[in-house]
Amino acid sequence: MQRTAQSLAETASAVIRVVTDHRDLSFTAASTLARLEREGPVRLTLLAAAEGVAQPSMTQLVQRLERQDLVMRVGDAVDGRVALIAVTDAGRAVLAARRRSRDARLADLMAGLADDDRRALAEAMRVVAPLVRRMLSDAAGSTRTAQPVQPALQPERPERPDTGSDR
Repeated sequence: MQRTAQSLAETASAVIRVVTDHRDLSFTAASTLARLEREGPVRLTLLAAAEGVAQPSMTQLVQRLERQDLVMRVGDAVDGRVALIAVTDAGRAVLAARRRSRDARLADLMAGLADDDRRALAEAMRVVAPLVRRMLSDAAGSTRTAQPVQPALQPERPERPDTGSDR
C-alpha cells in the first residue's frame, strides 16, 4: 500500500512537471511563488524549510525573484526587525499564466484520449483527488508548525583589553 501511494505521488509529480512550461521559471521557483500565494508572507528560513532547500539556496532564489519583481520583502507586523518574503502582483500574474498554459496543455493531451479512457481517467480522478488534497493539506500544515522561529545569530564581539578606563 505504501509503495502504491509513493508511486502515485511520483506519477502525479511527473505529470505536473511534464505539462508545465518550464521556460520562464524553474519548478522550485514556481513552487515557492505558489506557496507564497497560498500561505502569505513568510520568513526566508521557514520558506526554505517548507520548500526543502538550504537557506543559502533560498536566499539566492529569492534574490533572483526580487530582480524579476515576482517577490518583495515586507515588514513583519509583529516584529519590525524581521523581513518577510511576499509574492507581488507580477508574481501572481506569472503563476496564473503558467496555470492557464498547463491547463491548456493537459486539455490538449486529454482530447486525444478515447472516450472510454477519458471516462476511466475521470473515475480515477474522483478517487484520487481527495487523497491528493489531503496529502497537500497535511504537507502545508506540517510546514506551518514544523520549526519554531530561530532568533538571528549575533556576531560575537571581540573582547577589548581592559585599559582601566570606563570609556
